[in-house]
Amino acid sequence: MTRVAVISLDEAIAEYVFDGATVAFEGFSHLIPFAAAHETIRQRRKNLTLVRMTPDLIYDQMIGMGCAQRLVFSYAGNPGVGLLRRLRDAVENSWPNAVEICEHSHAALANAYVAAASGLPLMIFRGYRGVDLPRFNPEIGKVSCPFSGEELAAVRAINPDVTIIHAQRADRSGNVLVEGIIGMQKEAVLAARHAIVTVEEIVDDLAAHANACVLPHWILDALCVVPGGAHPSYAQGYYRRDNAAYREWDSIAADRHRFQEWMNENVLEQDHTVFASRAIASREGHD
Repeated sequence: MTRVAVISLDEAIAEYVFDGATVAFEGFSHLIPFAAAHETIRQRRKNLTLVRMTPDLIYDQMIGMGCAQRLVFSYAGNPGVGLLRRLRDAVENSWPNAVEICEHSHAALANAYVAAASGLPLMIFRGYRGVDLPRFNPEIGKVSCPFSGEELAAVRAINPDVTIIHAQRADRSGNVLVEGIIGMQKEAVLAARHAIVTVEEIVDDLAAHANACVLPHWILDALCVVPGGAHPSYAQGYYRRDNAAYREWDSIAADRHRFQEWMNENVLEQDHTVFASRAIASREGHD
């Protein structure tokens, strides 16, 4: 039986994330692959099209470090706090570079992933009625139902060059268990040409319960063991969401100089596992 390659995160990013690639970093408030994003920043990737249902801190950091050329998303903000200040600076002031935005609703972006995962060029759904977004997004179209004549919304499939997700654990064959709040990780992986999964640990038995989401080894290209790889988001059963980090980010990102200092100290100059383990330990018992 062929097994997925278990390699280091820096090797995985170097092999599958190239300048100009379309990359999806998925995880819906939970299991957000921060470690992989930080490694992408460290490797100075440029001109990326970044796809994500909820660009929060992970994309604010990548945008501010000049990785992004285009953003495809369905919500942008710092959850519970406010703006993404590096995103806003890039859109309004082209700092550190201009970025193109392609905004969808959650339903549309989910359907775009499903279309690609299903091998289809588009997905049809009821939506975008009475709103202006289709005027500004050429990826949104209309079709007439051949059976009823009803006008429906259509969204182009999204096929990332690579999708990257974080999960709790994998077994020794490379099968991956994803538990807790699951967004569109499975669909985004199936939609992509390549897939990288970071996990908290590798175990002998996944101990998967009924209806658990298990990604089989044969749909992955690389598996990386990265404890704390989702911090400051959370990994159910491993560590809590670092709410303080989200609150602190607002003031960090508000100033370009402070942002760059923080990124140098916490991303460019140290491994994410070290950064996350220290942060998780320091927040123990606190929000």
